[in-house]
Amino acid sequence: MEVSTASRIPLEQTGTTQHYRYDTRTTPPDVFEDLSATEWNRLTWSDLGRPYLVDNYSSEREKWENRHGEDMPVEVQWEHFNRRFHSLFMEDPDEATVRARQDLMEHLKEADLHGAVEVVRDLMQTKIWNYVHRVQDAVWDPRGKRALFEGLDVEKPNILFLGAADGYEAMQLLAMYPGGHAVLVDYDEFCKTDRFGNFPEAYPFLGHNPATGSHTVYHREDFDIDFVVSDIRDLDYGKEFDIVISVGLIEHFPDEYKPLVFDFHRRFLKPGGYAIMTTPRRQLRSKLFYVAMGNLMNYGYRELMDARQLGLYAYENGFDIKRAGYIKAHNGLVTQKR
Repeated sequence: MEVSTASRIPLEQTGTTQHYRYDTRTTPPDVFEDLSATEWNRLTWSDLGRPYLVDNYSSEREKWENRHGEDMPVEVQWEHFNRRFHSLFMEDPDEATVRARQDLMEHLKEADLHGAVEVVRDLMQTKIWNYVHRVQDAVWDPRGKRALFEGLDVEKPNILFLGAADGYEAMQLLAMYPGGHAVLVDYDEFCKTDRFGNFPEAYPFLGHNPATGSHTVYHREDFDIDFVVSDIRDLDYGKEFDIVISVGLIEHFPDEYKPLVFDFHRRFLKPGGYAIMTTPRRQLRSKLFYVAMGNLMNYGYRELMDARQLGLYAYENGFDIKRAGYIKAHNGLVTQKR
């Protein structure tokens, strides 16, 4: 569906809709704390310590395991996470707040303390999500992502997005390096039909206009994208991609599986191609976020690490690090095969 002229956001604007913040400003600062000068060959795990394990899992996982008499399979963990996480993006926080306050009054009138506590928890989660996503813009973080992605030596790139979910970062790359093609891969059909399928059509991606050399705004409809529902392990592509990217994938693999997940980033890259990786930052804000939101969205193995830890994993697994640092809520690496 074509985005109407009335709903198009011009350059140099920032603001909020019911569901997200948009930002088409071209002026600094695009917040990226650069740690690229780190001497990766001198780092050791004894210096850095290991990532922080987020282990407060959703009570829904425990209920599922009690009901089925087995550990929740990883595929099911992701099905639950994707649906709960997507519900946050789709929720109108103002309407949810009004509704929660009305529900709270009803529970208090009936002296239903348990119900009141549940409503207060839901209200708190709505407030936290609104602040993180619509106020801070820390989930999509277009300014930080653009700063991380800038300066790549690519033209009309072929992009592979591993564990793509809504595909946001591939669309940002396609805006910055127009004329390319992206393959989004996720093994949950829901990501294709809902998370990507219902991505806001009017959301503006600030990018480059090759005809004028200036900035311009793109939308989802402008991009050449295929969505493949598949386990990453089953992909049969050759070394055909200019960029392989993952966002929030590596931290879900314990150390014994880290070499495998880094190999996923390596095996499909053209010579000279870029592997881009991000993970959630190990910081107090992130820890508090998962304390408050873990019951809603934490169903599986999850680590928080810092940029140097992510960089050391990549270096140990055969990548040269071209750019490293952190943005609002994520560490980021731009790497090439060594």
